[in-house]
Amino acid sequence: MTLNLPFVSISVNPRDRERQIAREVVIRLKDRRVLSSCECCDGCIDNALASLQKVRTTLVDKQVELSSDDDGPLFLLLEAMAQGIRQFLTYEERLRSSEHLPLPEVSREFYRPLDVRQEYFDALELLRGHLSRCLRQVAAIAGMELPKDGLILHYQGEWQTDAYLPLF
Repeated sequence: MTLNLPFVSISVNPRDRERQIAREVVIRLKDRRVLSSCECCDGCIDNALASLQKVRTTLVDKQVELSSDDDGPLFLLLEAMAQGIRQFLTYEERLRSSEHLPLPEVSREFYRPLDVRQEYFDALELLRGHLSRCLRQVAAIAGMELPKDGLILHYQGEWQTDAYLPLF
């Protein structure tokens, strides 16, 4: 089988254990809010951040299960997903520290400055695309189709290569 990643396609022959774990990853992640929703307010951003932490936990747990085969295609795909989350969380920490004093009219739905909220929306959108496209490759290893509902379908096109630094 061939895995398609930004800037490169590679032929792989996953082991049965990788296929089994890939199935578990697809099943666990397909219902995660951060992959199948769109944010409209600060409360939604907070929900996406909480969901993202659960995605991260799943990825790390599955990497631990694959630790004896850490050069296999599934381990490397899970690492690519985890790396995207780590980069996002670093960016999110900077956004959080750049937030100004609370807005005069603080509400449960809108308490971040508008420009900071938009930066969250944009960053989550990029991350959602990365994770969904990686999950498509995980599903290929599993021999599964991705769900047809939710926004995952929106990310079934080509990799957004302008969001990545070239390999060389």
